[in-house]
Amino acid sequence: MHSARSILAGAMLAAGVSVASAEPVVIGMPSWPSADVTAHVIARAAERMGVETELRQRGTMTMLADIAQGNLDVHPEVWFPNLTDAVARLNSEGSIVISEHGVPAAQNVCVTRQTQEMTGIKALSELADPQVAIKFDSDRDGKGEIWIGAPTWSSTEIEQIRARSYGYVRTMTLLELPEQVAMAAVDVAASFGSPVVFFCYSPHHIFDLHDLVVLEEPAYDPERWHLVKRADDPYWMQKSRAETAWDVSHFHVGYSARLSEDAPAFARFLANIAFEPADITAMSYAVQVEHKSAEQAAADWIAANEDRISEWMK
Repeated sequence: MHSARSILAGAMLAAGVSVASAEPVVIGMPSWPSADVTAHVIARAAERMGVETELRQRGTMTMLADIAQGNLDVHPEVWFPNLTDAVARLNSEGSIVISEHGVPAAQNVCVTRQTQEMTGIKALSELADPQVAIKFDSDRDGKGEIWIGAPTWSSTEIEQIRARSYGYVRTMTLLELPEQVAMAAVDVAASFGSPVVFFCYSPHHIFDLHDLVVLEEPAYDPERWHLVKRADDPYWMQKSRAETAWDVSHFHVGYSARLSEDAPAFARFLANIAFEPADITAMSYAVQVEHKSAEQAAADWIAANEDRISEWMK
């Protein structure tokens, strides 16, 4: 009689999953809610396919470097254009695969509708005016405050450059905080009717919770965007500029090219994943508003989307 171990191995081989390596597939978890949930969705699907997984919290740049070096296998949300140059630089040997299915996205700076009515602000450039900036001064230090993202986000470094390019780095304190802290601050400001201005991205549940206004900016112009990475040059800030709105954004699943040989069925699943903006909004809402764990939010999403999971597994 066949042992349970040999039967399982045979089933995994039939599914196209390698059993030659005992090493688990390592899935990264970035520090924003939807990516945390999508990482768990991918992990649960992998388990169904007989693939052992391990979840690791990492900054997004660290994850890309780890994939290139063979220390990580999956990045659930690789954002573009934020990481365009990084992917190109790290992927010289073709070690990183970016799924063709992308989720349309946007990156802006927002205020609540009530903030706009109270302050009259319409354009992002107005924050460079001290008389406008002072309206966002909650700690009475003479400068306003603006949340520009979490410390580990690729967009946060770019928002620093944008603040310098627009001139409000001199009038506003640039806050780098975890997203859950910043979103709680937006909720409090909205409930008390206090002015608040912050980096905003979509898809995101915050647009469902509050009436938000995206501050006006000149349309994206590649001639007025030049980004130098902090890690590449000590004078990165002085050499960089970003004087217009962000380019059209989108994000994709990224994964190690070696999975195509080590776990081909799982690699095909990763390539087939096609989340919609509504999925991402629901995931962040489940974590930050309904206070579900990312694992529970993933389980609930899978239960409601069994047909799509099955389709992606084909």
